[in-house]
Amino acid sequence: MQDRINKIVNVLDTNKAEAIEVFDLRGRDYFVDYVIIASSLGIRHTEALLDHLKRGLKPEEKFLGSDESGEWIAVDLGDILIHVMTPEYRSRYDLESFLTSIHKNEEISEEK
Repeated sequence: MQDRINKIVNVLDTNKAEAIEVFDLRGRDYFVDYVIIASSLGIRHTEALLDHLKRGLKPEEKFLGSDESGEWIAVDLGDILIHVMTPEYRSRYDLESFLTSIHKNEEISEEK
């Protein structure tokens, strides 16, 4: 699994994605094991990063689906979800706080 994560991060980093973060959600109450979030440089760069991911990860990775809006793409690999967003969208939707809260809420529940 770590090799897969490293390959995804490498494709994003090599193609100038910024602020790449990996969230390990294994054993948490979430529908995937890992979420990777990265910022693009703008709408065209967001679209280009999706193309780079497709070329760089296939045929090893099976893309179950992708949702594209220009400013935000989400790629479903089954157990890994990749989000690439413009900085404005990333700031507005603040997925990092949401994903961190899942981790903290689970830890609090385990302690009780």
